[in-house]
Amino acid sequence: MPSTEMTVGDLIDLLSACDRDAPVRQAINPFFPMEHRLDQVLQSVDATGQTVVHLAESSDEHSQLGALPPEVAVTLDWQSPVQPPRRPRRTARGGQ
Repeated sequence: MPSTEMTVGDLIDLLSACDRDAPVRQAINPFFPMEHRLDQVLQSVDATGQTVVHLAESSDEHSQLGALPPEVAVTLDWQSPVQPPRRPRRTARGGQ
């Protein structure tokens, strides 16, 4: 059965189109979208013997940066687009 997981090669291909000097952040938790700084890349072996790579955030208290920008959450389909509030309609004043 083919894997649906992103591979290191897929990640490299996607990253190759990005600005090499841009900071890397990880989007976490679709129900409460937050962004985190990445600190480490670790390679290990899972329970089935397959090599896997883990992207880890720092244990530094400042590694969680805050809420994920809404446009990123929308692009990830974690949130619906929010329409700006509409102003109330003007009413016609009769008899003046």
